[in-house]
Amino acid sequence: MKSTNLIKHKITKISLILSLLIVGSVSGQTQSKVFDAYKKDKTTLPDFSYVGYHNGEQDIPSINTYKIFNVVDYGAIPNDDVSDKIAIQKTIDAANKNGSGVVFFPKGRFLVNEDNDATNSIISKSSKIIFRGSGSGKDGTELYMKNPLPPADPAKMWTVPPIFIFGSGGNDKKIGEVTTSAVVGSRLISVNTTANLKAGDWIILKLLDNSKELAAAELKSYKVEPEWTYLYNKGIDVKVYHQIQKVENNALTLVTPITYNIDPKYKWEVLKFANSEEVGIEDLAFVGNWQDKFVHHRSWKDDSGFTMLRISRSTNSWLKNCRFTDCSVAAIVTQSANVSVISCVIDGNAGHEAICSNGATNVLIANCTDLASQWHSFGSSHGAMNTVIWKSTYPATTSFESHASQPRNTLLDNVEGGLMNGRGGGALENMPNHMQGLVMWNYKQTNAAEKDFEFWPDSRRFKWWKIPNPVIVGFTSAGTTFIQEQLGQGESLDKTVEPKSLYEAQLKLRLKKLPKWFLDLK
Repeated sequence: MKSTNLIKHKITKISLILSLLIVGSVSGQTQSKVFDAYKKDKTTLPDFSYVGYHNGEQDIPSINTYKIFNVVDYGAIPNDDVSDKIAIQKTIDAANKNGSGVVFFPKGRFLVNEDNDATNSIISKSSKIIFRGSGSGKDGTELYMKNPLPPADPAKMWTVPPIFIFGSGGNDKKIGEVTTSAVVGSRLISVNTTANLKAGDWIILKLLDNSKELAAAELKSYKVEPEWTYLYNKGIDVKVYHQIQKVENNALTLVTPITYNIDPKYKWEVLKFANSEEVGIEDLAFVGNWQDKFVHHRSWKDDSGFTMLRISRSTNSWLKNCRFTDCSVAAIVTQSANVSVISCVIDGNAGHEAICSNGATNVLIANCTDLASQWHSFGSSHGAMNTVIWKSTYPATTSFESHASQPRNTLLDNVEGGLMNGRGGGALENMPNHMQGLVMWNYKQTNAAEKDFEFWPDSRRFKWWKIPNPVIVGFTSAGTTFIQEQLGQGESLDKTVEPKSLYEAQLKLRLKKLPKWFLDLK
């Protein structure tokens, strides 16, 4: 009995010591003052909590109720050295005509652009289409692109179309204009007409205005340079995609809050968005035939010859568990909203771009890995708004993409890889690389340290890297330092902070608990 009591006493003592150690460890962690300020005033940081499929609130579904359209039934045969391009398009067309469907690929290699194939993309334009393989590993499904598609203009090295395009039919239609002011965080806007709009519709809030006052308000202490001809001549360009929750008189209640202050004197337009919904691409390998050593801007083949996938005009859609091998460009999400890109890998020979939100809203790129070291890795460009890159990695030999043309609100959250100013991207006329709202949260830099890394270098020294007032919280490196005056906010620039993930913390703060999909992925 005494022996039992002694054992219980020792266990209790050990438990107490462990508890004290845990408490001490937690109390020793750096709690972010920036996040504490955000909890009191939501304007101190962009709100990224609405990013992803159905605003991060729902699991990506495992669709098993749609009709199956097996590509083999339409003439595709794996591993037979005969092109399957026509058969794949026929399968997609049948699913589109049905109004929904799973375009299914068994295991094996399917050929999508052989020597005698027509030089066109494979296209789907409908909602509720699932493009599904039998796994993205070597023993799964490979879609092999032997030859590049031709560029629309060989002098414009970015004009090669993707081999696969998932989009929508129809055109956007102007409805009216916003009539009263609305601030970031509001979900109510007043318009001069709500004709033909109803709950569930998607709209575009659009601004293009050359007001010098508007540009100055966004760039703050920085000046627009004459060489930036788009911003200098055309002005501030914003296109944000929203779903309507309610229509009442001439007021629209939006599902998600607005992300840019609206002043009606700048003639904000409202357009009805032509889009597809619930499109999924999953469990496939997209394999190109890019074998040369990549040279940036050497040729159209380098920059876009093997462009694999474009998700366009799609809402509440996803790309998951896919591999992209030997490609110029892996995947671009453009003119879309609330798309989740989950657990994808880029490998093989290095090319131009990894996965990017290009002019889209609320795109999540999560748990993705760039093993190829694309010249531009994961990132945002061309007016993208609210992009989250979470728990993703790329080599020390590359950096995130920030491809100019006014992207805003990009979060690099628990990202690991290089940090260098030569990998942002964008033509001089479309600078800066990014507008307000770039946030780096617990970023781990893996390339060599740099003293006084600049986000806004003097153009006499370097013209192609300009990001105003980034927020850097919880940065780890081999000793990189920053010029404090160039940061919007800077905190804990030599160690990580709590909360470990800003996206996670904001999501939990809004929903009160973390959704199942997030916990499973985490």
